[in-house]
Amino acid sequence: MKRVDGRSWSGVALTLLLGACSLAPPLKTPIVPTADAYKEIGPWTQAQPADRLPRDSWWALYGNAELDDLEKGLIAGNPTLAAALANYAQARALSDQARAGLFPTLGLSASTERNRESINAPLRGPSTPTYYNANTVGGSVSYELDLWGQIRNEVAAGEANAAASAADLENARLSLIAQLVQDYIQLRSLDRDSAILDETVSAYARALKLTEQRHDAGIAPGLDVAQAQTQLDAARSQTAQTLAQRALMEHAIAALLGQSASTFSIKPQIVAISLPQIPTGVPTTLLERRPDIAGAQRRMIAANANIGVARAAYFPSLTLGGQGGFQSTGISNWLSAPSSFWAVGPSALLSVFDGGLRRAQVAQARAEFDASAAYYRGTVVSAFQQVEDSLATLNHYHDASVDEKAAVDAAQRTLDFSMALYKQGATDYLTVVTSQTALLQTQLEALTLDTLQLTASVDLIRALGGGWEDSAGAQNPRPLNARQRG
Repeated sequence: MKRVDGRSWSGVALTLLLGACSLAPPLKTPIVPTADAYKEIGPWTQAQPADRLPRDSWWALYGNAELDDLEKGLIAGNPTLAAALANYAQARALSDQARAGLFPTLGLSASTERNRESINAPLRGPSTPTYYNANTVGGSVSYELDLWGQIRNEVAAGEANAAASAADLENARLSLIAQLVQDYIQLRSLDRDSAILDETVSAYARALKLTEQRHDAGIAPGLDVAQAQTQLDAARSQTAQTLAQRALMEHAIAALLGQSASTFSIKPQIVAISLPQIPTGVPTTLLERRPDIAGAQRRMIAANANIGVARAAYFPSLTLGGQGGFQSTGISNWLSAPSSFWAVGPSALLSVFDGGLRRAQVAQARAEFDASAAYYRGTVVSAFQQVEDSLATLNHYHDASVDEKAAVDAAQRTLDFSMALYKQGATDYLTVVTSQTALLQTQLEALTLDTLQLTASVDLIRALGGGWEDSAGAQNPRPLNARQRG
């Protein structure tokens, strides 16, 4: 066995030490002030936040089987989600490409040629044949030593970008599902509006008939008939406008599902949709739950690793390589020992002058990190705003809805009194018209407030990063598996 002296061991140790080197700076995540609790709270919040919601199917909280089927159709057919999945697959492939740099490259080659050398070739000897064969078979191996961590930082950046793409996929999934839930809520709200308007049209038609009878009997003036007709026509116009809005909402749902709006339809019906009780948790958990925050953080990690890649260009690259094989002008002695050839040895490359290229590349990498850090901070701040916005909307719309429902009852009583007085001749029809208008307006506004609460609840769930685990003992919700689309 060959004895290894101290100098050899020192060289090996130096190589290992250099191989562990990385020029990427320590990651500095921007500090974003986080409150201990959300500012906006309301009576609708759940008293026991330990009762967690299923994260992968949070829309089931709205208690609608048709909505469940629509969500499955969205996950299977939405083109935006399919594109996000393809982008994630692309990011994974790029990460694998970067990882390949950690391993040596092996190559094999073989060729057989018939050659003619020029008679006037420089340095051609008198005994040099004009025609000859060249048969070659061989292989090569090369391996770049990652002395300065360039390849490892490229791998780290690739993995971080792939993780960011996975977060993008989950964020797209969350946003599209939330959009579908809100569109469905809006569609069913328009169905309820249509039902109220249909009842209103029927009531106004009866009122018109009453005024016509009173006019024919000489009791009521023609103005009463004209006012009743105006009310009826206006209500019919509102009905048609509501149907137009419903058609647009139905088309939007078809597009989300990746289906043709010409063949897609949802039957109009009155559907009860429950307002869920949502455990908001505390603001600190929001940073772990939101996929867009996770994506911004991963891109910041990738940008930090790219600084190390750019800085490594200041140092020489060292590649170990070798090649060998057999070469002959004939077939009979092609693979014999005299026909063998080989070459082995290291090669080093260092750029001495580049006109400031490397300095500019490092400056670019640092600027990209600063931009990604600022984007991360902006994403976090925006996330807190979205949660507070949704909480405030739910809180105040809840109070407004209670008052509006009381206004509906009062408007109905007012209309009943007005109609009774009109039939007795104790008031004019303008009082009836005013009462009718007030009742219809308060009814539609009450429905609008119910819809706004439902859509705000969807916004809150989306702002919180989705649903929650079933496990009551889990303190930190697990992230969605971005590889799963269902």
